[in-house]
Amino acid sequence: MSNKLTSAEIGKLWITYMGNSMARCVLRYFLQNVDDANIRDVLNEALQLADRFTRTVDNIFTQEGHPVPIGYTEEDVNLEAPRLYADEFYLHYLKYTSKAGISIYGIAVPLMSRPDVREFFTDCLVSTIKLINDVNDLLDAKGLLVKPPYIPVPDRIDFVKKQRYLDGFFGDVRPLQSLEITHIYDNIQNNATSCAVLVGFCQAAEREQVRNYFKRGKEIALKQYDILSRLLHKDDLPTHPLLNHLVTDSTVSPFSDKIMLTHKMDMFAMRVRTYGNALAFSARHDVAATFARFIVEVGNYVEDGANTMIDLGWMEQPPQAADRNALAKG
Repeated sequence: MSNKLTSAEIGKLWITYMGNSMARCVLRYFLQNVDDANIRDVLNEALQLADRFTRTVDNIFTQEGHPVPIGYTEEDVNLEAPRLYADEFYLHYLKYTSKAGISIYGIAVPLMSRPDVREFFTDCLVSTIKLINDVNDLLDAKGLLVKPPYIPVPDRIDFVKKQRYLDGFFGDVRPLQSLEITHIYDNIQNNATSCAVLVGFCQAAEREQVRNYFKRGKEIALKQYDILSRLLHKDDLPTHPLLNHLVTDSTVSPFSDKIMLTHKMDMFAMRVRTYGNALAFSARHDVAATFARFIVEVGNYVEDGANTMIDLGWMEQPPQAADRNALAKG
């Protein structure tokens, strides 16, 4: 029994397989439509990671007699579809998705009991950190790396003396502090990339129901981008630019509606976590309230996506605990 997979191990292995089987489809299509040799190299690096991660999970589940998820297959990608995104977009996309991977793997490592599974997720984490570093280095080398805002270096250490430090709605509101800026900027960057993904998905989706879902997601991402950008602008700080110009005018879908819907539902679900982190580090009441409101809005959007997935028969069910009440009824 001590060597059986725990619920945490099964859950994290399952979501790792699902996410990386999706990544394999997306990255294979990107590699069919890339001109820059350096960007091709980093896309290949990402694809090799996705291949290795899915193979490892497959092996572990097979050895344990656990069903291997279906995930996403060749049926979910059209490699003959024309280019939907510019080369530069691929770098922003890899940064966007790698941050989600780092979050999943980083949380997994301390929860893993079996040494082999813990070693696997440690490898996932280290490899994904290397990937995002390579992406950042390439963005920087090409003059495409947009850095978070600079702030003055303080001339002394100080302490908070009044509760008005926490104010944000009325009166003398203090400037944003560094941790608030960090998480505001991170989420601006996420929304800028997400918006560009959704512009392409809106053009490519075949079902009107799915296309309308993407249009709503684009509106949410753009609205939240604007609100967060205004917070920076109030303190004369720059924001991250939108990336919508990196989407072509193609309307031929490279991906199935199923994979695109799952992709955006999953990435918006990850946004709940990044907004929660931002909320935890926001001392100003107005900033914290903004992120709390965003969590509710994004949560409702994800739930609607899940309902659509269920209605269309596309949602693969994660492993779950035994239903003891059902078993007791015989």
